[in-house]
Order: sequence, then C-alpha cells, then structure tokens
Amino acid sequence: MEYTTLGRTGLKVSVAGLGCGGFSRLGLGTGKSEADAIGIIREAVDLGVNLFDTAAAYGTEAVLGNALSSVPRDRVVICTKAPFGISNPNSTPENAVASLDRSLKELGTDYIDVYQLHGVAPGGYAHALEAIAPALLREQEKGKCRHLGITETAPGDPGHEMTRRASRDGVWDTAMVAFHMMHQNARDAVFPLTREHRVGTLLMFAVRNIFSRPERLAATMRELAAEGLVPPELADRPDPLDFLVHAAGASSVIDAAYRFVRHEPGVDVVLFGTGDSAHLHSNIASILKPPLPEADRDRLAELFGHLVGVGLDAPHLSPRTGRVTNR
Repeated sequence: MEYTTLGRTGLKVSVAGLGCGGFSRLGLGTGKSEADAIGIIREAVDLGVNLFDTAAAYGTEAVLGNALSSVPRDRVVICTKAPFGISNPNSTPENAVASLDRSLKELGTDYIDVYQLHGVAPGGYAHALEAIAPALLREQEKGKCRHLGITETAPGDPGHEMTRRASRDGVWDTAMVAFHMMHQNARDAVFPLTREHRVGTLLMFAVRNIFSRPERLAATMRELAAEGLVPPELADRPDPLDFLVHAAGASSVIDAAYRFVRHEPGVDVVLFGTGDSAHLHSNIASILKPPLPEADRDRLAELFGHLVGVGLDAPHLSPRTGRVTNR
C-alpha cells in the first residue's frame, strides 16, 4: 500500500480508501451478510487500507465499528457523515450533534477522525457554514472528532460550486469530490483551490455504473454523440473506451478509471466500494499501478475534457429510512 498526508489534517492515509456506502454498502446492498461485510473490511485492513468512509445514511457504521474493534484505534482513520442535503434538508445544529453522538456509539469509538456534512448543495452551504459548523467545532474541541469535512451533492452540483466556496473558508479540513474520466472539470475548478488551502481530498465516483456496466457506457456514449458532444464513431463501438486497453496501457476500463483518478494532482484518497474479495484485490491493485500512458491521458482529455455531469448517478435514498438502497 502507498500512503499520503490528507491535506492539513496531517493524517497518514492509504491512497485507497474503502467506501462503506454506494451501491454495494460492503455487499449488504447486494444480499451479502454482515459477517461477509466484516470480512471485507478486515481483508482491506490486511491489504494496508487504513481509511474507511461511512455515513449515518448508509447503515454500515455498526458493521464498520465491529470489524475494526480488534484493530488498534490509531492504525485506522474513520470518516463518517452527518445527514444534510438530500437526506436531511432541514438539518439543525442540534440534529448534527445528535447524529455525531449516535455515530460514535454505532462505531464503538471515542472519536471520529473526519466528521463530514453529507451532500451539501450550493444553496445549503451558507446554512452549513453559519449554523452547523460552529456547533460541530464545539464538539471538536471536546474531542469527539478530530477534523471537519464536507461532501458534494455531485449530481446536483456538477460544477463544484459548493466545494469551491468551502475550500477557501478555513473550516473544512477535507472535501469529498466527484472526478472521473468523463467528468474532469474538478481539475481546473477544485484541485488548484484544495491544494492551495491544503484541503484533503477524498475522491468519489471514480467508477460507478458508467464504467462498471458496459451497457451503461455504450448507451451514454450514444446519447452524447447524438448531442454532438463526442465524436460519432464512439457511438458505433460496443466498447467505446477499448483504446485504453492494450499491452502498455490498462488491463480493463475499470483499471483505467482507477489509474486515471489516482494520479491526478490534487487527489489524495481514491474511494472505492465493494462487497467482493476479488474486486477488493483488483481495485486496490489498479489504484496502486502507475499512471496511464501519456498518449491515453491526452486522448481522454481531448475526447471528454469538456464534459460536465456525465456518469454521476447516485444511489437511491429510501424516503422511509433515509438509507441507501440500490434501485
């Protein structure tokens, strides 16, 4: 495993971070058991992963806490999130603090390394900064969390308006950002700011459905070609990104996707989710590989550098429970 420093937090973190939400939810979203999920987490620890990202909305905090209970606390970096935005648009300081206390109990820990506001839309940012942050900073002073972070509502904020504002404010030590091969605008919109202000970045949406499901990629490419946004010949190919797979390049489109984001200046941790041991190993292996060949990176920039908001499909949140489902 390779490690880096997460911005101004000073935390030494693995460049591969295990996400406990998304479509998989450690396999719980695809029918696996809690014992299976615990096994995935412990296997990730054995492979050198030390950063784990969960959230109150995911329903995986207790599983993560159970899995890490036998690991020395100072060997892992636990990140979780307070409901905000999509899952709780009327978030109050009292609710955020109560959620923090519940998360501490669920995770079975005395402190959370990075406590994040979950899915803050541009229109909600002033409320997050002026109402919620002061309350969480008081809890930070009590030792309940070491650092504060904030995460984007990627499908609702493809231009990264919220993160651009948050990066300058000096309150948020980390930001969770969407960036991938066909949604590259964080390169100019976000990463110069996070690097300047030493905000640690957690990278989401590296793969998701657009690269893990060939039929989704092909359908998206046809739509983009019909709108004149990509060359027409890409719409006629069953595997429009097969130019990335060659002896000196990537072994698969998913391999290319992880390598593309991993080596982008400004990216600290690449988050990935899985409930499968083989995928766990292959995802980490891809994240640890060298950058894609320069010619392939240049072609990706030429073909897709102008696209915004492609492939940002989010998990469905149940209106009853507020938790992630896989519809």
